[in-house]
This record gives sequence, C-alpha cells and structure tokens, in this order.
Amino acid sequence: MLLAVTLGTVVSGSTSAAVAVVPRPGEPAPGTMSGDLTALGAEIFDGEAFDTCVAPPLDAMRDWLRSPYRAVGVYIGGRGRACKEQPHLTPGWVREVNAMGWRLLPLYVGSQSPCVRLENKRGVVMDSARPWDQGVEEARDAVASARGLGMTAGSPVYLDMEAYDHTDESCAATTLAFTRAFTREVREQGYIPGYYSSSTSGIAHLENARLAGVDDLPDVLWYARWQVPPTLHDEPVLAPYAWQPHRRIHQHAGDVYETHGGRRMHIDRNLVHAPVAIIR
Repeated sequence: MLLAVTLGTVVSGSTSAAVAVVPRPGEPAPGTMSGDLTALGAEIFDGEAFDTCVAPPLDAMRDWLRSPYRAVGVYIGGRGRACKEQPHLTPGWVREVNAMGWRLLPLYVGSQSPCVRLENKRGVVMDSARPWDQGVEEARDAVASARGLGMTAGSPVYLDMEAYDHTDESCAATTLAFTRAFTREVREQGYIPGYYSSSTSGIAHLENARLAGVDDLPDVLWYARWQVPPTLHDEPVLAPYAWQPHRRIHQHAGDVYETHGGRRMHIDRNLVHAPVAIIR
C-alpha cells in the first residue's frame, strides 16, 4: 500500500511527429523497446494512478483531487469490456476531468486469448482462424473510440489482455498474432500502442517475444503484479533496460476500496511513468 507519495507530473512533447521507436547512438537496438517517446509526441505522466470499472461522475473526480492520484484508467471500449455502460465517459467528461488536472490512461478490452483463464472472458475470445485481421479491425475500433472522446494522435491505447496460458504454444501464437496486428495498426493510426496483462502471462510472453526478435510489439507495458511493492524497474520478468524510459505501468494492488474527499470507490492502484491521453 503506497499512499504517501508526491503528486504526478506531466511532460509534453510535440504531437506532430509520427510515433515510432528510433534509437539514438549508444541506445539499445529497437528490439529492446527503448527510446524517447516524449520526443515523438507523447505526453508522459509520472506518478500514481487508479483505475475503476466505470468512469466516475465529475463530482467524484473533484472529491478525489484530495487523493494522491492524478491519473485514472478509463475503459474506452472493446467487446470484452466488463462495464459496457459508461454513462459519464463522454467527450465533455474527458475535457472537464482533464481541466481539473487529471490525466487519462485509455484501456481497450478487446477479444481475449483463446486460453484466457477468466471464465467470464471465454465468451469473447479471438478467432483462431483470423487473429491478425481481427487485431487490425479491433485496433481501428479502439482508435475510433479514443478519437471520439477527444483523445488525439500521440495518445496511448492500452490493449487489455487478461491472463492466459502462454505456455500453450498454439494459443500463444494466436494471441501474439492478434496483439502484433493490433499494435501495428494503432501505431499506423498515429497513436501509441500499449498493452496490459498479468506479469506472469501476457507480459512474460511479450518479453520472450522481444528476446526472440519479434517485431510489432507494444511501446508500453502495463503489468499486473499484486501484493508487492510498486516498482517500475524491478519487475522480475522484464530485463531492466527493456521498455524504458517512460514505458511502464505497474498495477500493484487490485480490488481495494479507498475513500477521499468523503467519496468511497472500488479501484486498482498503479504506479505510472508512461504516456497519457492528449486532449484537444
């Protein structure tokens, strides 16, 4: 539990440049997923964030200005999204919350791995016969959702892939094809592809893919490892130089309740040094 922390800070970059990883002299090769996203249009948040299933009403976001958080994960779409009804998540809400000083982490819960572990996600698994095409289609939907909320090019879109059995070779290959297609299309649309999963499943899988030299991997990793101290540098399944700098989010606690400003909410806790939505 980490509550006594400083509030987050934001660094802005130009939004006109294409989002790509271009190593500078002396930097690791692109396969390490390193490089300065700020110089390529990203707006970086460094601090604490929470995510919750339904975007809270505006008065709750005002109340939570008394919390240590200054960023919030919002579920912008996807056929696997648990809370499909999002009455507060509108372009107006996005603008007002951003004006309050909040920064947004857009999550898209698309088709899930064929070997997903959660029973309630097994009805929305990807088509094993066409994972690449489906990844492209859902990436376009994700970008359209972000754009419709006023999140412009240079913003991240975090694909939420719940825990799956990455040791199942056939399932892993299907899941990776979908993820790579989603990533490539999001990047081609001018947005920053991110990826959320459990450290011991999806994140370990992508690290193995990176080590194998696979291309079209997400620029940012959001890894869930609960009941450990929050860290952006000591995640056991990631090499310390990979997905650096400002390319990591650690979800270090989940399914907890907190009260700030007299308002109680059910949240997950995250430590962030990563891109957030650019609002226009």
